[in-house]
Amino acid sequence: MHPHTCIIPKCFFFLFLFLCVSSITISALNLTLPHQHPDPESVVQDVKWRVNASISRRQTLSIVDKEQCLTGNPIDDCWRCDPNWAANRQKLADCVIGFARGTLGGKGGQIYVVTDSSDSNPANPTPGTLRHAVIQEEPLWIVFSGNMLIKLKHELIINSYKTIDGRGANVDITGNGCLTLQYVSHVIIHNIHIHHCKPSGNTLIASSPTHVGFRGKSDGDGISISGSQKIWIDHCSLSYCTDGLIDAILGSTAITISNSYFSHHNEVMLLGHNDKYPLDVGMQVTIAFNHFGEALVQRMPRCRHGYIHVVNNDFTAWQMYAIGGSANPTVNSQGNRYTAPPNDDAKEVTKRVDTNEGEWADWNWRTEGDVMVNGAFFVPSGSGMSTQYAMATSIDPKSGGLIDQLTINVGVIGGPRESSTGFSYPGGTGGTTNSIAGSGNDGDYFGMIFGGGGSSSSGGAPPPPPPISSTISIFLSFIIILILYTTTNHGALLSLQLLLL
Repeated sequence: MHPHTCIIPKCFFFLFLFLCVSSITISALNLTLPHQHPDPESVVQDVKWRVNASISRRQTLSIVDKEQCLTGNPIDDCWRCDPNWAANRQKLADCVIGFARGTLGGKGGQIYVVTDSSDSNPANPTPGTLRHAVIQEEPLWIVFSGNMLIKLKHELIINSYKTIDGRGANVDITGNGCLTLQYVSHVIIHNIHIHHCKPSGNTLIASSPTHVGFRGKSDGDGISISGSQKIWIDHCSLSYCTDGLIDAILGSTAITISNSYFSHHNEVMLLGHNDKYPLDVGMQVTIAFNHFGEALVQRMPRCRHGYIHVVNNDFTAWQMYAIGGSANPTVNSQGNRYTAPPNDDAKEVTKRVDTNEGEWADWNWRTEGDVMVNGAFFVPSGSGMSTQYAMATSIDPKSGGLIDQLTINVGVIGGPRESSTGFSYPGGTGGTTNSIAGSGNDGDYFGMIFGGGGSSSSGGAPPPPPPISSTISIFLSFIIILILYTTTNHGALLSLQLLLL
């Protein structure tokens, strides 16, 4: 036998060893997907710091300027008080928080003005249409020449590095397919009405200026996100779609859904493809400052795997449950207001879908500072089982006041939304708002809404996330490569190992 010929059992042993060690290493470093954060808890703390800082600024300025426009919402306060926001639209990209922080959209690119609301030829879009804009290869910041109702003929396939910015106009997107983000990154969708989306397909659709492909039938989601990262959906209003209002599946991560209004729908939001899809373990989504409003039934969201941070949202309606999940997702619910329906059988906020208690008892579902109204209750599990549950069951009027303030301008800015409460004013006009509830003497405003435990913050920098260290991964990979090289014939398994890295 040639001295370098591999003995079959030995080869399989080392291949098995490599797969095990690689899996452990990737899991330990939390680096499964592009843009997946290695320390999601540090992202949660960063959101906490930003809300603290924004509310603190508002309280301080309110003492001398009762008409100032700050709301305490760190996203809106980042850009809306600038009277010249329309001349500096791309500032918006600096305002994202949560897991999508760093999403560029079309920042740095040209402004593309949509002047034509038609969608007559999805395979060969007309210049000036939204479809022509979103398929371009280069970064683009897409705006609208005026109010538009865009009735899509088929799904709108959006390319990477695009911002769809509806500020300054009333833009409705409806029709067949609606918005599709498939294996792209750095997309911002802002200030758009999305509604009455229906399944369509089995036709040719352009996804870039040089590629036209046959598409099967879409589900009729409002926004469908597949295999995509760095996605930010902000100040949108979504309703009346055939399938989900927003679905994110197939290894999508680094997503923030914020300041949006959801209504009139059954299955609102799905996060995760199915219980057996391993890449969704790396899904990380921030759901912040949204209003889940009229005539909603379930899935706000329904999550599989991953880490879902649900923070400072107002849930005013559900018929079955608000937050559901399977396949051991982490659900971190902080500072939300849950108003239960009259039905005594639907008071529970949470639902473990098709899973018995013996399986979900160790899942990390936690509630902190949530306000429970009309008998609503959150069932924590795993690391969520603590005294925080007791704190969350008592209503703090300051917390309720802050939720009203943080979500006061949800949905499309300056446009109608289906809600009988709150009000909106045109983006960047610097209009007045109601003063925030509660006194200005509390040091930790975010802790006030969370029920304590936060650090006081009226200045300084947010806590930096820990650096990503790859030393362990590199060392283990080197050892595995060395072993495989010395035990394989002409490095045959070496090439396989490198491929799997």
